[in-house]
Amino acid sequence: MRGLIAGLGHGFKPREPQFSVDHLVIGGGVVGLAVAQRLSKKFPEKLTYLIERHDRVGEETSSRNSEVIHAGLYYPLGSLKSRLCIRGRTLMYAYCEKHSIPHKKLGKLVVALPHQEKYIEKLHAHCHSLRLHPNAGNPDDAKPAVPTELISGDQARELEPDLSSQIAKALWSHETGIVDSHSFMDSLESDITSSEGGEVVLGTRVVRVDPTSEGWIVQMLTSTAEEPDVVFAKTLINASGLASHQILNHLLPQLNPPEPKIPIYYARGSYASYRGAGVKRVQRLIYPVADETKGYAFTSLGTHLTVDLEGNVKFGPDVEWIEPPSAGEGDSDRAEDVDYWSKHLVPSDARMSQMHESIATYLPNVALDGLRPDYVGIRPKMSAPGGKGGFNDFVVRSDWSGRWTRGDGREREGGNMITLMGIESPGLTSSLAIAEMVAEEVLASQ
Repeated sequence: MRGLIAGLGHGFKPREPQFSVDHLVIGGGVVGLAVAQRLSKKFPEKLTYLIERHDRVGEETSSRNSEVIHAGLYYPLGSLKSRLCIRGRTLMYAYCEKHSIPHKKLGKLVVALPHQEKYIEKLHAHCHSLRLHPNAGNPDDAKPAVPTELISGDQARELEPDLSSQIAKALWSHETGIVDSHSFMDSLESDITSSEGGEVVLGTRVVRVDPTSEGWIVQMLTSTAEEPDVVFAKTLINASGLASHQILNHLLPQLNPPEPKIPIYYARGSYASYRGAGVKRVQRLIYPVADETKGYAFTSLGTHLTVDLEGNVKFGPDVEWIEPPSAGEGDSDRAEDVDYWSKHLVPSDARMSQMHESIATYLPNVALDGLRPDYVGIRPKMSAPGGKGGFNDFVVRSDWSGRWTRGDGREREGGNMITLMGIESPGLTSSLAIAEMVAEEVLASQ
């Protein structure tokens, strides 16, 4: 499995900036929107610009997921995914209540067959070990941050009668929910544009980034322009999702000594809608036990059942790894191939039988002919399947422009570039917490 290592395309010469901003956020997915919204609210006197290459926000990973508000069941203690998912869940529910964003705390069952009971027990113990503030004086702060209930198969069938008679145990997560992600992103965008110093610029892509002793010069090209606009940004936040590695790969070879380029891997996930028998009484999200050979199964949580706010049932995602076309000259992939993943967004019925086999292990009366291809999403991964790294956490990386302009590797001089990479699930749930971390921790430490 080969990852994509391409950087920004070439052909744009260095230019002097035409104007300046305090914060430039690249990427209008849910994380970029959340970061820009937080910065525009926290620093109303400063200019915060968000640029997005598509004509609308949230056109990539952010609009092609399960729209689940995750409780934080699966992630290792101390990981960013665990911390930011749990905090983000709380912030998400509060934001949705305040801004009347459609959402619902349905709860979720993770269901186990007899040979999977040990996994479900281990997962329950893991959730019970997670504390919000274990050393705080308030006893409520020492309660589990991810409350779960371990129940028998019979108890699970009382809650969800359509479950298989083979289900032996289940983990009941009370904090899991669903959200209208489009309404959520629309609200964040509105918050930015209605703020004093916030701006959202659509249909504009970054074509070149150059470090200076004070910050970053960024060239941006709109879809209708022949020449780029050039902006100086004191702080650059790279939240470009599937393209998050490209700016770093453009810059890393220029270091002394040069750092190797960063590969990124893509996993395709298909979703299927369902109309038919076997789910008529479903009231909650239902997840199978994921692949036990992968610890807490961080590659995929299995082909699970979710419902939307109208009560429609869907299944997915499955996992299908994709790789870029043949590499160009040298060790770089061709710049024109960086969006090769977009060719894999077309839904297909080729995997319906395989998905049905997985679903039938816990919902045996679901009919294959009731499944229909619905949509496809692409997730950015920091390592290939079966890679030596195991669990892949979110990456929040800071690079200072002084590393390049001084040439001696000294840190924390010039302007900060914060790169957010590998932000896949639970990225939607974690988005507000990621923004909080960037604004209140990373930038506050400058």
